[in-house]
Amino acid sequence: MSAPDRSTVRERTVRTADGLDVAVQELGADGAPTVLLVHGYPDTHAVWDLVAERLARDHHVVTYDVRGAGASDAPADRDGYRMEHLVSDVFAVADAVAPGRPIHLVGHDWGSIQSWAAVTDPRAAARIASYTSMSGPSLDHAGAWFRSHLRPGGGRWTALRRQAVRSWYIAAFHTPVPALAWRNGLARAWPQMVARAEGADVDDRWPGPTLAADAVRGIELYRANMGGGGGRRVAVHTDVPVQLLVPAGDSYVTPALLDGIEAIAPTLVRREVGGGHWQPRSRPDQLARLIAEHVSAVEAGQRPASLTRRPVIVVTGAGSGIGRSVCLAFAERGAHIVVSDLRADTADRTAELCRLLGATAEAHALDVTDAEAVDAFAAKVGADHGGPTVVVNNAGLGMAGSFLATTDDDWRQLLDVNLWGVIRGSRAFGRLMVDHGETGHIVNIASAAAFTPSRTLPAYATSKSAVLMLTECLRAELAGEGIGVSAICPGFVDTGIATATRYVGATAAEQDAKRQSADRLYKRRRVTPDAVADAVLRAVDRDLPLVTVAAEAKAGRFTSRFAPRVARAIAKIDLSPPTRGAKPEGADR
Repeated sequence: MSAPDRSTVRERTVRTADGLDVAVQELGADGAPTVLLVHGYPDTHAVWDLVAERLARDHHVVTYDVRGAGASDAPADRDGYRMEHLVSDVFAVADAVAPGRPIHLVGHDWGSIQSWAAVTDPRAAARIASYTSMSGPSLDHAGAWFRSHLRPGGGRWTALRRQAVRSWYIAAFHTPVPALAWRNGLARAWPQMVARAEGADVDDRWPGPTLAADAVRGIELYRANMGGGGGRRVAVHTDVPVQLLVPAGDSYVTPALLDGIEAIAPTLVRREVGGGHWQPRSRPDQLARLIAEHVSAVEAGQRPASLTRRPVIVVTGAGSGIGRSVCLAFAERGAHIVVSDLRADTADRTAELCRLLGATAEAHALDVTDAEAVDAFAAKVGADHGGPTVVVNNAGLGMAGSFLATTDDDWRQLLDVNLWGVIRGSRAFGRLMVDHGETGHIVNIASAAAFTPSRTLPAYATSKSAVLMLTECLRAELAGEGIGVSAICPGFVDTGIATATRYVGATAAEQDAKRQSADRLYKRRRVTPDAVADAVLRAVDRDLPLVTVAAEAKAGRFTSRFAPRVARAIAKIDLSPPTRGAKPEGADR
């Protein structure tokens, strides 16, 4: 990442309504749509350098140092930091850089807070074409949110506690301690702190040489505007199209604090994105793309794509059983279903059933043992739909029999589907989701065998145990990206897998007998693929790390955790299906 070429930046000062000079920077073509980027605390306009460089290819980009920061004048007293002055500055800069033309406003942190006040100002209708908000709520909404959450019930206390913990600094800013900290070492440590915490790109311009003075003066923003319940108590409203970006890893603003903010902006589009608070420095490509998409839609008089885009659900092994039930469950929610299966005809049938439920669907033949095919499949989904909302790695094989009878070829065949298929799918789509930037979910179908050792299922249990561990590791890695990862561990589910399971070391007649016996057992359990589909929905909705399905799975999980000796004793029992009625090999000849 690099800052924009300073020789292409045009600088000027703009006089505010109360007589201060604010430093303004312009980049890009004058005739293009104007995007005004407003920074937060304790930044200067330089926090936007990386985003401005990217947007300037197709936009007229404007930044400025807010009053009291960088090269702009500082008010003489606290009253000069009140919200009405900050809002007036936004309009003063807009009038200077784009006279008579509406601008597209973007705010981060305190820049977002003051921009919310600007878009709910009566002047906004004529001057602001769109607004992109990130990491800073409307004080009007935040005040109402905190007051409503003081009433217990419905999980409000939990949300209130979580936000209160993240807002600890607001109370601290009403004491002398933060100013002393900024003057005595915090400013020197700050660049590396944000670099380590969020991967923010630090250079000689950001955070910049004026950080300590800017941070001390900027405390007045909080003291002048926060207190007494926060915000106006009268209803506020805006018809400006708003794009609300909600970083999953924001250290200061919880997603819950932004719930209900659409009451202020009925045209609001909420987009959950990965990453943390300092997105302008950690994810400039992603942020510039999202801003440009919103601006482009508004300029064209179209609804933003995220308002019209259905959730995209990708399922492997979806030609029957659990995979088909998962597709139908998401189809009932109106999603777009991307069905894949080894057989094209069964994938087509699942897609047809999804359409009958009112969803849109497409079918693909996919062999998950073919790494190049999986990568090409993910690339096509990305090209057609962007990042998927949910990916369910479901394709799998059944295999039973003793370890000593399981050959290398048996192991390769099973692991290539059950483990490597999940690895390939998670890797290809995980990369796609991270690159796209918005939040999503990966679901891996494991099994109760993952935590239930058995002498009759050594290969199958090993493959599913590996899937469970892979899921736990991937969940930890992608948490900061806003991508959830869950494992589903069913017990005996009547999916047809029993009739397709291979019994190593058994004759053809013995295999048939064992399959029929196992199929009868599975049918007697009366646990259907729909139960697993419900578990997938629950895992995605609640971001659960693991969901068990069926009593034997729950019992196996409990036993493995709290009574491992019992689990080992059960593992010694030969639970393979009986072969009564099986004829010896060649008996019919």
